[in-house]
Amino acid sequence: MLDFDTAQLTLAQAGQPPTATELCPIHQAGGRVLAQTLFATLDLPPADNSAMDGYAIRFADYAPGRALPVQQRCYAGQMPEALQPGQAIRLFTGSLMPAGADTVVMQENGQEANNQFTITVPPAQGDHVRLRGEDVRADDQLLPMGTRLGPGQIALLASQGYAEVPVFRPLRVSILTTGDELVPAGQPRAEHQIHDSNGPMLAALVGALDARVIAVHHACDTTESLEQAFTTLLPDCDLLLTVGGVSVGDKDLVKPVLESLGGQLDLWKVAMKPGKPVALAHIQGKPVVCLPGNPVSAFVVYSLLVTPLIRTLQGRIDPFPSVMHGILDTPASFNEKREEFLRVQIHDQGAGSLPGLVPYAQQGSNIIRSLDWAGALARIPAGTRVAGGDVVRYYDLKAWLG
Repeated sequence: MLDFDTAQLTLAQAGQPPTATELCPIHQAGGRVLAQTLFATLDLPPADNSAMDGYAIRFADYAPGRALPVQQRCYAGQMPEALQPGQAIRLFTGSLMPAGADTVVMQENGQEANNQFTITVPPAQGDHVRLRGEDVRADDQLLPMGTRLGPGQIALLASQGYAEVPVFRPLRVSILTTGDELVPAGQPRAEHQIHDSNGPMLAALVGALDARVIAVHHACDTTESLEQAFTTLLPDCDLLLTVGGVSVGDKDLVKPVLESLGGQLDLWKVAMKPGKPVALAHIQGKPVVCLPGNPVSAFVVYSLLVTPLIRTLQGRIDPFPSVMHGILDTPASFNEKREEFLRVQIHDQGAGSLPGLVPYAQQGSNIIRSLDWAGALARIPAGTRVAGGDVVRYYDLKAWLG
């Protein structure tokens, strides 16, 4: 069996970043990956402006009790007059600073009567002025190639006038479930059968990474059915995920069928629990990742081994989110020959303390309820006894699945 870290790195490097690009309207670019580095086109703010509703003054004109005539009222979107000495201009948040003004007095810090403004709280020079370029300077690098665009990145690009952005073509993923015991949800189920949860689960997981699910197909446990499924699915996808049929049982036929189709097997079996029966192959230059059939095992393997590969295939900068540390909070102890990944909840323990990691009571690979409950996967090192109070690494599923 391959050790977990080597398997994770091998899978992350099993595909090439994309080359096909397209222009995407900025309002549709959420979740897309930038295909080139983008630079600022202008200073932000583009001019000095007021950060408050208030009055623009020359700081040198301030004196306790002195009333300043209100020269003009200037709203955001209007051009102010040049401020005359000894006067004030009424401004609102976002209003341009008048030429000659250097300070804004909040409206709450003064009183206006008969078109005269009297300051009641002494200001400091430069108060409440947003300076040109204090956020972004023209020609600054905004975002590097490989950035996944979220709301913050889109706001930044839109503020620079980008109406459309160059992005990589979405990654196309096909999913192949296997097993004579499975029937789709919504169809009649015999006593010896179970509803397929792996197909819908993986489709949702792939979609959450902003990849495009091209097909979800099911094959029976026969060589002919599997060969037909591979032949049908491979031409239209960039990555094929299979579920089940990759262990060593009489009907675990995925591995031999892959090899019979010319698949180059790069990895088989990983020293992790859950999730030992994992395979990686390439057919027609495309990666095929074979996941174990138990839903929890498939979920864990996808989360930790497949998501880095997907990020690579999407062209993202870094395929690996951060790995955190927390304190195991449990009366149980753990000591496995393989790396074990516990489904846990993360509990905040206050400032300055590592979070607590509470394992789900049942850690069996068939306990699907735990996937709804867990927020992270805690890593228990192989061949090491770990108990409550010990510090362990954990993978926050919000980061690893997004």
